[in-house]
Amino acid sequence: MRTPSTVPEDTSPAGAPGWTVGDLTVHRIDETALPPGTGPWLLPDATPEIVRGQPWLSPDFADRAGRPLLDSHTFAFTVGGLKVLVDTGIGNGKTRANPAWHDLDTDYLDRLTAAGYPPTTVDLVVLTHLHTDHVGWNTRADGDGTWRPTFPNARYLTSRTERAYWAAQDMDEPRRQTFRDSVHPVEEAGLLDLVDLDPDGTEVAPGLRLLPTPGHTPGHLAVQLSSGGEAAVVTGDCVHHPVQFAHPGIGSCVDTDPARSRATRRTLLRSLADTGALVLGTHFPPPTAGRVVAHGDGYRLAPVPGAHRPAR
Repeated sequence: MRTPSTVPEDTSPAGAPGWTVGDLTVHRIDETALPPGTGPWLLPDATPEIVRGQPWLSPDFADRAGRPLLDSHTFAFTVGGLKVLVDTGIGNGKTRANPAWHDLDTDYLDRLTAAGYPPTTVDLVVLTHLHTDHVGWNTRADGDGTWRPTFPNARYLTSRTERAYWAAQDMDEPRRQTFRDSVHPVEEAGLLDLVDLDPDGTEVAPGLRLLPTPGHTPGHLAVQLSSGGEAAVVTGDCVHHPVQFAHPGIGSCVDTDPARSRATRRTLLRSLADTGALVLGTHFPPPTAGRVVAHGDGYRLAPVPGAHRPAR
């Protein structure tokens, strides 16, 4: 398998860093950096001592205090003639219990458009799971405050297991609000498709496969791309941060099944280690992507920064 080369990353406001995977280009569409306190809250077992014990995490993935750094962004690419978006971030103008997510006003859609993906041209939206910070741009408010699909010509995909899980939950009010403004409008528009995932993944377009990666949520999925002998995987939240490469047993405080999440993460990292496959972390701050390499008793991420590239 050929290995993507390292190139300088464009971090200018208009930049949409991209990575070449065979004949494909994957663009990172930035939304917002998450506050420094997010990492210690989300990954409580990633203590400063553990983080500092992996010097390769600094300075990109951890700060001087040994806190994991996290980001909110999505990925866009064109495969099989389809313009695809993986996850939709937090969204603008939404009522959220988390102050860092409440009533955002970002230029996310401008960045998406500048990368070559105006909302009306997106064909497919893949939702790794239905947590609040992954479905926000599913919708945007129109002139009368009604939430309508942001990508009206797209099919939105998630796993059937994921949607069934949330349908059976007695959700708290913040979660119900998320579904009211970001999930139900897509369903009511007839745009949501539910996918039954095979154990080894389900191909939904040539070169685009959805991999079952349960644990963070029961129906969580990762996204695998393949082209020209190269491969890439978008993690979603089965891996939140590169510290979990070195310590796969570190889980998120919001994992629905911590044991299964740990097992999924170990299996995924084992399958990717030393293969040259590109890993694109849904919450990894820049440089965001890299290759999994064996390191001591675990793994580490060998970064592959993106470059500003035209849409392909």
